[in-house]
Amino acid sequence: MAETLPSVVEQELLGLRTLLWGAEIKQDIFKRWSQGFYYSINEKSALEQAEGGPCAIIAPVQAFIIKNLLLEYKDLSFREKVTPELQNKMLIHALCEILGQCSTDKFCIVHKDNHTSDTKLEGDKNENLSEHESNSDPQQFHEDLDVIFFSSLSDVHKYYFDHIDMLRGKYGVLLFLYSVILSRGLQQVRVECGDSQDPFIDETYGYGSQSLINLMITGSCTTYVWDHYQEVGGLRLKGIEKQSQVGFITIMEHHRFCTVGSFYKNPIHPVWVVGSDTHLTVLFSDERRLVSPETKSEQARRVFKSFDPDGNNFISTDKLGDVLQALDLVSEVEYVDIMKKKLDSEGLGIILLNAFMDEFFPKEESSTPDMFTLVHYNGLPQSNINGQVQYHIGSAILLESDIRSVCEWNPMLTVLQTKWPSIEVNWRDDITPSLN
Repeated sequence: MAETLPSVVEQELLGLRTLLWGAEIKQDIFKRWSQGFYYSINEKSALEQAEGGPCAIIAPVQAFIIKNLLLEYKDLSFREKVTPELQNKMLIHALCEILGQCSTDKFCIVHKDNHTSDTKLEGDKNENLSEHESNSDPQQFHEDLDVIFFSSLSDVHKYYFDHIDMLRGKYGVLLFLYSVILSRGLQQVRVECGDSQDPFIDETYGYGSQSLINLMITGSCTTYVWDHYQEVGGLRLKGIEKQSQVGFITIMEHHRFCTVGSFYKNPIHPVWVVGSDTHLTVLFSDERRLVSPETKSEQARRVFKSFDPDGNNFISTDKLGDVLQALDLVSEVEYVDIMKKKLDSEGLGIILLNAFMDEFFPKEESSTPDMFTLVHYNGLPQSNINGQVQYHIGSAILLESDIRSVCEWNPMLTVLQTKWPSIEVNWRDDITPSLN
């Protein structure tokens, strides 16, 4: 543990407050974010979210909890094996893992000076609701904040175990969020998000920004979700720098507001944070082959589509050489000219994805099974059947055709098709889970 001048801490906390909330904190939005990490009585490994807003923190934490449970138990059998002790262990492990992605040598744990035990444990839901509905004073909250500095994650782990009531108490989510940002470094966060003037927590609706979501998932506060860098309007904009532990897919890609890269769509573990227009949920599977290494043909499709950001399934002929070079195929000018004429025999100026694949990868192989189980989590009780947070299980099948059925009335299918274009899912009890 290290000492830091109080004035420096106060300055950092003031800058953090402005970064997150803007010039003024709205009472109703602050109240919605004032909750602890607590589990559903009905689904003992599922965190519960009291109101809209803090899903930007709760959903990524849930994703890491599920990732670790799948690593340990290999399948969904963990659902019946969760004890209160395991709940604490899972939560702290996930929080420390997220902090560990943000920093390697300095961990700034934010806590309240006059902290009192207002713990939400399994079975005391009514107590938590009355606690949540009580007054949340943002001014007093920030005046009471202090920071403890640790040089190792093991020390953070022990501290959190000794102060589990703080994490489960009224401000647990906010205290962890503040710890994540300060551990990353306030200046570093500002640089990574491009010194955006917009607060991380929307001043009108209270949802978290994409930069905040990226920070929670990857440890880096970038604004965009594509791989590496992209040139946009003459600017070189940074996205996700490497394959993430858990992934991210969003319906905003279907609306063409963003392009989600392969690092997010193909994470190390078969767990994805899922974005709707207003909320974050989690999708996962115990089928490890969903994240097995790409085949050559899968790599070719991905690279081709990286030159087709609008998702038209074709590229302009002048990009063929770049695609071939990216795939380490023959890319000499003379050869590329021959292939342009062959693949664009009508001189339309475009090359279709199917024509490209038929020419260079006629025997397509897939690393993904045709059938697998998907499980969906939504932390809002009101968005679940009978108002109870529980996992919703579906049987997925990948159809042979690449032609997707556009179902604007089915947001769940729409967002899944951004990852698996030909997917169909039969959800248990014929009830499609809600993304909102």
